[in-house]
Amino acid sequence: MTTFWSVWITVITLGTIFGIAAILIWCLKDKMGVEEGADMGHEYDGIRELNNPLPKWWTYLFFSTFIFAAVYLALFPGLGNYPGLLGWTSSAQQVKSVEEMEASIKASQDNQQLDQYAKELDDADKFYGESFKRLAYNSEGTAYRTLPEIASDPDALRVGQNLFLQNCSQCHGSDARGFKGFPNLTDDAWLYGGEPEAILTTIRHGRVGAMPAWGETFGDDGVREVVSYVLSLSGRKVNSREAAAGKVRFAACAACHGTDGKGNPAFGAPDLTDNDWLFGDSRADVTESVQYGRQGVMPAWSNILGDDKVHLVGAYVWSLSNQTQSEPAQ
Repeated sequence: MTTFWSVWITVITLGTIFGIAAILIWCLKDKMGVEEGADMGHEYDGIRELNNPLPKWWTYLFFSTFIFAAVYLALFPGLGNYPGLLGWTSSAQQVKSVEEMEASIKASQDNQQLDQYAKELDDADKFYGESFKRLAYNSEGTAYRTLPEIASDPDALRVGQNLFLQNCSQCHGSDARGFKGFPNLTDDAWLYGGEPEAILTTIRHGRVGAMPAWGETFGDDGVREVVSYVLSLSGRKVNSREAAAGKVRFAACAACHGTDGKGNPAFGAPDLTDNDWLFGDSRADVTESVQYGRQGVMPAWSNILGDDKVHLVGAYVWSLSNQTQSEPAQ
Protein backbone atom coordinates (compact mmCIF):
# COMPACT_ATOMS: atom_id res chain seq x y z
CA MET A 1 0.00 0.00 0.00
CA THR A 2 1.36 3.43 -0.91
CA THR A 3 2.09 6.02 1.77
CA PHE A 4 -0.82 8.17 0.59
CA TRP A 5 -3.41 5.43 1.03
CA SER A 6 -1.85 4.32 4.30
CA VAL A 7 -2.19 7.86 5.71
CA TRP A 8 -5.68 8.23 4.21
CA ILE A 9 -6.97 5.02 5.87
CA THR A 10 -5.33 5.94 9.19
CA VAL A 11 -6.86 9.42 9.21
CA ILE A 12 -10.33 8.17 8.26
CA THR A 13 -10.26 5.38 10.87
CA LEU A 14 -8.96 7.44 13.79
CA GLY A 15 -10.99 10.48 12.73
CA THR A 16 -14.20 8.44 12.83
CA ILE A 17 -13.45 6.97 16.26
CA PHE A 18 -12.43 10.28 17.86
CA GLY A 19 -15.28 12.10 16.15
CA ILE A 20 -17.91 9.73 17.55
CA ALA A 21 -16.27 9.88 20.98
CA ALA A 22 -16.40 13.70 20.89
CA ILE A 23 -20.10 13.66 19.98
CA LEU A 24 -20.83 11.22 22.81
CA ILE A 25 -18.97 13.38 25.37
CA TRP A 26 -20.77 16.48 24.10
CA CYS A 27 -24.13 14.75 24.51
CA LEU A 28 -23.32 13.86 28.12
CA LYS A 29 -23.38 17.54 29.13
CA ASP A 30 -26.72 19.17 29.95
CA LYS A 31 -27.05 22.25 27.78
CA MET A 32 -30.80 22.80 28.12
CA GLY A 33 -30.61 25.02 31.23
CA VAL A 34 -33.55 23.29 32.92
CA GLU A 35 -33.86 20.91 35.82
CA GLU A 36 -33.02 17.26 35.13
CA GLY A 37 -36.21 15.34 34.46
CA ALA A 38 -38.18 18.47 33.59
CA ASP A 39 -40.80 18.39 30.84
CA MET A 40 -39.40 19.93 27.65
CA GLY A 41 -42.83 20.79 26.29
CA HIS A 42 -42.62 18.43 23.35
CA GLU A 43 -45.04 15.58 22.68
CA TYR A 44 -45.30 13.10 19.86
CA ASP A 45 -47.77 10.24 19.61
CA GLY A 46 -48.50 10.51 23.32
CA ILE A 47 -44.84 10.50 24.33
CA ARG A 48 -43.54 13.49 26.30
CA GLU A 49 -39.89 14.59 26.01
CA LEU A 50 -38.08 14.93 29.34
CA ASN A 51 -34.66 16.41 30.04
CA ASN A 52 -33.05 13.08 31.00
CA PRO A 53 -29.38 12.15 30.53
CA LEU A 54 -28.23 9.21 28.40
CA PRO A 55 -28.60 5.85 30.21
CA LYS A 56 -25.38 5.08 32.10
CA TRP A 57 -25.31 1.43 31.03
CA TRP A 58 -25.56 2.52 27.37
CA THR A 59 -22.86 5.18 27.86
CA TYR A 60 -20.46 2.72 29.50
CA LEU A 61 -21.11 0.17 26.77
CA PHE A 62 -20.38 2.79 24.11
CA PHE A 63 -17.13 3.82 25.80
CA SER A 64 -16.10 0.15 26.03
CA THR A 65 -16.28 -0.08 22.24
CA PHE A 66 -13.69 2.72 22.01
CA ILE A 67 -11.39 0.80 24.36
CA PHE A 68 -11.88 -2.38 22.33
CA ALA A 69 -11.13 -0.50 19.10
CA ALA A 70 -7.95 1.00 20.54
CA VAL A 71 -6.67 -2.41 21.73
CA TYR A 72 -7.62 -4.07 18.45
CA LEU A 73 -5.92 -1.43 16.30
CA ALA A 74 -2.81 -1.63 18.45
CA LEU A 75 -2.53 -5.44 18.24
CA PHE A 76 -3.67 -6.09 14.67
CA PRO A 77 -3.03 -4.33 11.33
CA GLY A 78 -5.81 -1.90 10.59
CA LEU A 79 -4.19 1.49 10.25
CA GLY A 80 -2.69 1.59 6.78
CA ASN A 81 0.74 -0.05 6.69
CA TYR A 82 1.00 -0.40 10.47
CA PRO A 83 1.66 -4.15 11.09
CA GLY A 84 0.24 -4.37 14.62
CA LEU A 85 2.07 -5.39 17.79
CA LEU A 86 1.30 -9.10 17.24
CA GLY A 87 2.58 -9.11 13.66
CA TRP A 88 -0.59 -10.91 12.48
CA THR A 89 -1.33 -11.15 8.75
CA SER A 90 -4.16 -12.83 6.87
CA SER A 91 -1.72 -14.07 4.22
CA ALA A 92 1.39 -13.04 2.34
CA GLN A 93 0.12 -10.10 0.31
CA GLN A 94 3.19 -9.43 -1.82
CA VAL A 95 3.75 -12.86 -3.42
CA LYS A 96 3.68 -13.00 -7.22
CA SER A 97 4.17 -16.71 -7.90
CA VAL A 98 3.37 -20.13 -6.47
CA GLU A 99 7.05 -20.52 -5.51
CA GLU A 100 7.02 -17.28 -3.51
CA MET A 101 3.75 -18.31 -1.85
CA GLU A 102 5.20 -21.69 -0.81
CA ALA A 103 8.37 -20.05 0.54
CA SER A 104 6.30 -17.50 2.48
CA ILE A 105 4.03 -20.17 3.99
CA LYS A 106 7.00 -22.32 5.00
CA ALA A 107 8.80 -19.35 6.56
CA SER A 108 5.68 -18.40 8.52
CA GLN A 109 5.22 -21.96 9.77
CA ASP A 110 8.90 -22.42 10.65
CA ASN A 111 9.09 -19.07 12.48
CA GLN A 112 5.64 -19.51 14.06
CA GLN A 113 4.54 -16.17 12.65
CA LEU A 114 0.87 -15.22 12.94
CA ASP A 115 0.05 -15.75 9.26
CA GLN A 116 -3.59 -16.84 9.27
CA TYR A 117 -3.44 -18.63 5.92
CA ALA A 118 -0.28 -20.53 6.85
CA LYS A 119 -1.81 -21.48 10.21
CA GLU A 120 -5.00 -22.76 8.57
CA LEU A 121 -2.98 -24.85 6.12
CA ASP A 122 -0.95 -26.26 8.98
CA ASP A 123 -4.07 -27.02 11.04
CA ALA A 124 -5.82 -28.61 8.06
CA ASP A 125 -2.82 -30.80 7.32
CA LYS A 126 -2.70 -32.00 10.93
CA PHE A 127 -6.45 -32.60 11.05
CA TYR A 128 -7.07 -34.10 7.61
CA GLY A 129 -3.63 -35.24 6.44
CA GLU A 130 -3.91 -38.79 7.80
CA SER A 131 -7.39 -39.16 6.30
CA PHE A 132 -6.16 -38.20 2.83
CA LYS A 133 -3.24 -40.58 3.15
CA ARG A 134 -5.46 -43.43 4.35
CA LEU A 135 -7.83 -42.99 1.40
CA ALA A 136 -5.04 -42.72 -1.18
CA TYR A 137 -2.74 -45.52 0.05
CA ASN A 138 -3.16 -49.28 0.07
CA SER A 139 -4.13 -51.12 3.25
CA GLU A 140 -0.47 -51.64 4.18
CA GLY A 141 0.24 -47.93 3.77
CA THR A 142 3.25 -48.67 1.61
CA ALA A 143 2.18 -47.42 -1.83
CA TYR A 144 -0.55 -45.48 -3.56
CA ARG A 145 -3.55 -47.38 -4.79
CA THR A 146 -4.22 -47.20 -8.51
CA LEU A 147 -6.82 -44.68 -9.66
CA PRO A 148 -9.38 -47.41 -10.46
CA GLU A 149 -8.87 -48.83 -6.95
CA ILE A 150 -9.36 -45.44 -5.33
CA ALA A 151 -12.38 -44.76 -7.55
CA SER A 152 -14.01 -48.00 -6.35
CA ASP A 153 -13.93 -46.68 -2.76
CA PRO A 154 -17.06 -44.52 -2.19
CA ASP A 155 -15.44 -42.52 0.63
CA ALA A 156 -12.30 -41.79 -1.39
CA LEU A 157 -14.36 -40.89 -4.45
CA ARG A 158 -16.51 -38.49 -2.44
CA VAL A 159 -13.42 -36.76 -1.04
CA GLY A 160 -11.94 -36.56 -4.55
CA GLN A 161 -15.13 -34.96 -5.80
CA ASN A 162 -15.06 -32.37 -3.00
CA LEU A 163 -11.44 -31.54 -3.81
CA PHE A 164 -12.40 -31.20 -7.47
CA LEU A 165 -15.25 -28.83 -6.63
CA GLN A 166 -12.95 -26.70 -4.47
CA ASN A 167 -10.03 -26.47 -6.89
CA CYS A 168 -11.02 -27.46 -10.42
CA SER A 169 -14.66 -26.53 -10.96
CA GLN A 170 -13.84 -22.87 -11.65
CA CYS A 171 -12.58 -23.91 -15.08
CA HIS A 172 -14.13 -27.31 -15.74
CA GLY A 173 -17.51 -26.65 -14.14
CA SER A 174 -19.09 -28.31 -11.12
CA ASP A 175 -20.30 -31.11 -13.40
CA ALA A 176 -16.83 -31.37 -15.03
CA ARG A 177 -18.32 -30.85 -18.49
CA GLY A 178 -16.14 -27.83 -19.12
CA PHE A 179 -16.78 -24.68 -21.07
CA LYS A 180 -15.51 -23.24 -24.31
CA GLY A 181 -11.73 -23.46 -24.03
CA PHE A 182 -11.88 -25.75 -20.98
CA PRO A 183 -12.02 -29.52 -21.61
CA ASN A 184 -15.00 -31.72 -20.85
CA LEU A 185 -13.71 -34.39 -18.46
CA THR A 186 -16.74 -36.68 -18.72
CA ASP A 187 -16.24 -37.88 -22.30
CA ASP A 188 -13.51 -39.99 -23.87
CA ALA A 189 -11.78 -37.17 -25.77
CA TRP A 190 -8.45 -36.51 -24.05
CA LEU A 191 -5.84 -34.08 -25.36
CA TYR A 192 -3.01 -35.68 -23.38
CA GLY A 193 -4.49 -39.12 -22.84
CA GLY A 194 -7.07 -40.45 -20.40
CA GLU A 195 -4.98 -43.24 -18.89
CA PRO A 196 -4.53 -43.02 -15.09
CA GLU A 197 -0.86 -42.07 -15.29
CA ALA A 198 -1.54 -39.42 -17.95
CA ILE A 199 -4.25 -37.89 -15.77
CA LEU A 200 -1.92 -37.81 -12.76
CA THR A 201 0.82 -36.20 -14.85
CA THR A 202 -1.61 -33.53 -16.05
CA ILE A 203 -2.77 -32.70 -12.53
CA ARG A 204 0.71 -32.81 -11.00
CA HIS A 205 2.62 -30.76 -13.54
CA GLY A 206 -0.09 -28.87 -15.43
CA ARG A 207 -0.20 -28.41 -19.18
CA VAL A 208 0.77 -25.62 -21.55
CA GLY A 209 -0.81 -25.94 -24.97
CA ALA A 210 -0.08 -23.63 -27.85
CA MET A 211 -1.27 -23.74 -31.43
CA PRO A 212 0.54 -21.23 -33.66
CA ALA A 213 -1.33 -18.67 -35.75
CA TRP A 214 -1.39 -19.54 -39.45
CA GLY A 215 -3.12 -16.45 -40.79
CA GLU A 216 0.00 -14.74 -42.12
CA THR A 217 1.46 -17.99 -43.46
CA PHE A 218 -1.63 -19.21 -45.31
CA GLY A 219 -3.37 -15.93 -46.05
CA ASP A 220 -7.15 -15.53 -46.04
CA ASP A 221 -7.71 -17.96 -48.92
CA GLY A 222 -5.38 -20.54 -47.43
CA VAL A 223 -7.06 -20.33 -44.02
CA ARG A 224 -10.47 -20.84 -45.63
CA GLU A 225 -9.18 -23.90 -47.52
CA VAL A 226 -7.56 -25.46 -44.46
CA VAL A 227 -10.71 -24.88 -42.42
CA SER A 228 -12.79 -26.61 -45.09
CA TYR A 229 -10.46 -29.60 -45.06
CA VAL A 230 -10.40 -29.78 -41.25
CA LEU A 231 -14.21 -29.67 -41.10
CA SER A 232 -14.39 -32.40 -43.72
CA LEU A 233 -12.33 -34.72 -41.50
CA SER A 234 -15.25 -34.97 -39.08
CA GLY A 235 -17.80 -35.57 -41.84
CA ARG A 236 -18.97 -32.00 -42.34
CA LYS A 237 -20.22 -30.95 -45.79
CA VAL A 238 -17.82 -28.41 -47.29
CA ASN A 239 -16.68 -27.04 -50.63
CA SER A 240 -14.81 -30.00 -52.13
CA ARG A 241 -12.42 -27.79 -54.11
CA GLU A 242 -11.46 -25.81 -51.01
CA ALA A 243 -11.04 -29.01 -49.02
CA ALA A 244 -8.74 -30.50 -51.67
CA ALA A 245 -6.56 -27.40 -51.65
CA GLY A 246 -6.65 -27.35 -47.86
CA LYS A 247 -5.45 -30.95 -47.69
CA VAL A 248 -2.22 -29.89 -49.40
CA ARG A 249 -1.72 -27.01 -46.96
CA PHE A 250 -2.58 -29.30 -44.04
CA ALA A 251 0.90 -30.79 -44.40
CA ALA A 252 2.08 -27.91 -42.19
CA CYS A 253 -0.41 -29.01 -39.51
CA ALA A 254 0.39 -32.72 -39.73
CA ALA A 255 3.49 -32.33 -37.57
CA CYS A 256 1.20 -32.05 -34.54
CA HIS A 257 -2.17 -33.39 -35.67
CA GLY A 258 -0.79 -36.25 -37.77
CA THR A 259 -1.28 -36.85 -41.47
CA ASP A 260 -4.66 -38.43 -40.72
CA GLY A 261 -5.70 -35.56 -38.41
CA LYS A 262 -6.18 -37.87 -35.43
CA GLY A 263 -3.95 -35.78 -33.19
CA ASN A 264 -1.07 -36.63 -30.89
CA PRO A 265 -1.40 -36.90 -27.08
CA ALA A 266 2.33 -36.28 -26.70
CA PHE A 267 1.78 -32.68 -27.88
CA GLY A 268 -1.79 -32.29 -26.67
CA ALA A 269 -2.82 -31.92 -30.31
CA PRO A 270 -6.55 -32.72 -30.59
CA ASP A 271 -8.12 -35.33 -32.83
CA LEU A 272 -9.76 -33.42 -35.70
CA THR A 273 -11.75 -36.38 -36.99
CA ASP A 274 -14.26 -36.56 -34.13
CA ASN A 275 -16.93 -34.09 -33.08
CA ASP A 276 -15.28 -32.90 -29.88
CA TRP A 277 -14.14 -29.30 -30.26
CA LEU A 278 -12.49 -27.50 -27.38
CA PHE A 279 -12.96 -23.99 -28.78
CA GLY A 280 -16.19 -24.52 -30.70
CA ASP A 281 -17.16 -26.43 -33.85
CA SER A 282 -18.61 -23.64 -36.00
CA ARG A 283 -16.73 -22.53 -39.09
CA ALA A 284 -16.13 -19.18 -37.40
CA ASP A 285 -14.62 -20.87 -34.34
CA VAL A 286 -12.36 -23.14 -36.38
CA THR A 287 -11.35 -20.23 -38.60
CA GLU A 288 -10.37 -18.23 -35.52
CA SER A 289 -8.25 -21.16 -34.30
CA VAL A 290 -6.38 -21.45 -37.58
CA GLN A 291 -6.10 -17.72 -38.19
CA TYR A 292 -4.94 -16.60 -34.74
CA GLY A 293 -3.86 -19.80 -32.98
CA ARG A 294 -4.86 -20.89 -29.49
CA GLN A 295 -3.18 -20.71 -26.11
CA GLY A 296 -4.18 -22.94 -23.22
CA VAL A 297 -2.67 -23.29 -19.75
CA MET A 298 -3.60 -25.59 -16.90
CA PRO A 299 -1.70 -24.85 -13.66
CA ALA A 300 0.34 -27.48 -11.85
CA TRP A 301 -1.36 -28.72 -8.68
CA SER A 302 1.32 -30.93 -7.14
CA ASN A 303 2.78 -28.23 -4.89
CA ILE A 304 -0.64 -26.85 -4.01
CA LEU A 305 -2.54 -30.05 -3.23
CA GLY A 306 0.23 -32.51 -2.44
CA ASP A 307 0.44 -35.99 -3.92
CA ASP A 308 -2.19 -37.59 -1.64
CA LYS A 309 -4.89 -35.19 -2.78
CA VAL A 310 -3.65 -35.31 -6.38
CA HIS A 311 -4.36 -39.06 -6.39
CA LEU A 312 -7.84 -38.55 -4.94
CA VAL A 313 -8.70 -35.86 -7.49
CA GLY A 314 -7.17 -37.97 -10.26
CA ALA A 315 -9.31 -40.94 -9.27
CA TYR A 316 -12.44 -38.80 -9.39
CA VAL A 317 -11.52 -37.38 -12.80
CA TRP A 318 -10.73 -40.87 -14.11
CA SER A 319 -14.09 -42.15 -12.81
CA LEU A 320 -16.02 -39.53 -14.78
CA SER A 321 -15.28 -41.23 -18.10
CA ASN A 322 -15.05 -44.75 -16.66
CA GLN A 323 -18.28 -44.99 -14.71
CA THR A 324 -18.79 -48.73 -15.09
CA GLN A 325 -15.24 -49.52 -14.02
CA SER A 326 -15.33 -47.23 -11.00
CA GLU A 327 -18.58 -48.55 -9.50
CA PRO A 328 -17.83 -50.31 -6.21
CA ALA A 329 -18.69 -53.96 -5.84
CA GLN A 330 -22.03 -54.63 -4.14
